[in-house]
Amino acid sequence: MISRWSASASLTALAAAAALVAPATPAAASPPGTKDVTAVLFEWNFASVAKECTNTLGPAGYGYVQVSPPAEHIQGSQWWTSYQPVSYKIAGRLGDATAFKSMVDTCHAAGVKVVVDTVINHMSAGSGTGTGGSSYTKYNYPGLYSSYDMDDCTSTISDYTNRTNVQNCELVGLADLDTGEEYVRATIAGYMNTLLGYGVDGFRIDAAKHIPATDLANIKSRLSNTSVYWKQEVIYGSGEAVQPTEYTGNGDVQEFRYAYDLKRVFNNENLAYLKNYGEGWGYMSSSVAGVFVDNHDTERNGSTLNYKDGANYTLANVFMLAYPYGAPDINSGYEWSDSDAGPPNSGSVTACWQDGWKCQHKWPEIIRMVAFRNATRGQSVTNWWDNGADAIAFGRGSKGYVAINHESSSLTRTYQTSMAAGTYCDVQSNTTVTVNSSGQLTATLGANTALAIYSGKSSC
Repeated sequence: MISRWSASASLTALAAAAALVAPATPAAASPPGTKDVTAVLFEWNFASVAKECTNTLGPAGYGYVQVSPPAEHIQGSQWWTSYQPVSYKIAGRLGDATAFKSMVDTCHAAGVKVVVDTVINHMSAGSGTGTGGSSYTKYNYPGLYSSYDMDDCTSTISDYTNRTNVQNCELVGLADLDTGEEYVRATIAGYMNTLLGYGVDGFRIDAAKHIPATDLANIKSRLSNTSVYWKQEVIYGSGEAVQPTEYTGNGDVQEFRYAYDLKRVFNNENLAYLKNYGEGWGYMSSSVAGVFVDNHDTERNGSTLNYKDGANYTLANVFMLAYPYGAPDINSGYEWSDSDAGPPNSGSVTACWQDGWKCQHKWPEIIRMVAFRNATRGQSVTNWWDNGADAIAFGRGSKGYVAINHESSSLTRTYQTSMAAGTYCDVQSNTTVTVNSSGQLTATLGANTALAIYSGKSSC
């Protein structure tokens, strides 16, 4: 078994990088910039992500693209192999370092920033040869980590009311890194600094709940850009020892309750209940919350809506993009019947809606709301209306107005807006509507459809 101290050249480079970083700065609240919508292109390879940045994401106004973990990982066709790293080389299913760098540069040229899903809580659960040729066993990753760098608890997490069990034991049997250790912190920071060197703009921290917030703060303080965008996966659980609010000092935290409750409301309750959604429901502050209708885990475990839910799913995404709470992720993956199945064509996307690629980020009802969100940024909810059941409407100051009819029949009514008089494009139906001198518009919405207008969009 190789000692962690044997890779002296790597340690020297890491130490030099750590010595150059500036002191920690306050965490950014939501993605910086004027565009806060992230397209999460789950298991798309880097070449396909690059093309999508140019052809779709940039023109549509997406601020960010999130890519799946780029590190070398265990072999296998399942999607979750990407979440079992065996080294920090960019040598996974999705492409090599050259393809990764090309993707980052191409997305930047399209005006899209890049967030990397980053697996730093753990390594693998077995032994073998990785996707980049590295040999490994569960607790030994030659040139990187050995058993000295793992937490002492080698049993699977079993008690979420026990902080030590959650943060020191093994998540589903994966070798748990001791992130309280100097060498481990420096090594992780070295990996993230390498990604920053390629031009990466942010990180999603996978399984952040299983890493003490102080450890993550220490790792972040070692980065070449200590104010880099930082989004942490910390799943809320009532009565659990580790809570999402512990992590807000580091950056954004994903608010899972938002997605859970949207499923319940759209499936079984009244949209009228959404009037004070977000902080009014006890969620984290909007300024530090990452929100989503579904992600790669929840769409498979049934805890949220997913692409199979038809209008409920589509309208939930419309609502999320229209309503000013948190920074939204649009999950974009592929069809599955086997929840373990990996991506079609090893992540190569020839065209949307072919070969099983669902491309939710490009669904007309969803993609057209990205520009709506950008145009209404900073505007509060105004002119809320609901019928006490499943029809709602609200404005975003004088910048936009949206109506959602989740009833089983069509709805015709006159809505009061704060919009200037004029003709606007309803981006949901791609037809024009007129707002009169009193700020009113009259429209008929079919069952399970929406209407959305915003200033600056007068023609379709």
